[in-house]
Amino acid sequence: MTANYHLGLLYLVRLLIDADGIADAKELAALQAIKDRENIPEEVFEKFEEATQGMTHADLYTAGIALVNGCSYEEKLRTFGVLYRLSEVDGRVHVKEIRLLLNSINTAGLEFDAVVNVAKAMPVIL
Repeated sequence: MTANYHLGLLYLVRLLIDADGIADAKELAALQAIKDRENIPEEVFEKFEEATQGMTHADLYTAGIALVNGCSYEEKLRTFGVLYRLSEVDGRVHVKEIRLLLNSINTAGLEFDAVVNVAKAMPVIL
């Protein structure tokens, strides 16, 4: 996977975790699990942590979508499949999470059903 994929995924994961205003322990553990599962190098993760300090939700969204739009079709699908699975981690899917997923999937030029199919083929995050 490319650096755009890793960073774009991290930006959108952070945004999704914060979407409902509650970053609970399961979601934070899921972030670590995603980092491990997607083989995101520690230096990329540190760059992400540094770059996102103090960013607004709008800034996270804009940067994340720009990075994802620089990815291949398969990487885009994988990104949103992971995000779909992440939305299920805390046992409740907030309307803001749904809105974020639908808007960002549309902005990336993907079909929702294709994302759902990819997500269902993935193992659960936690």
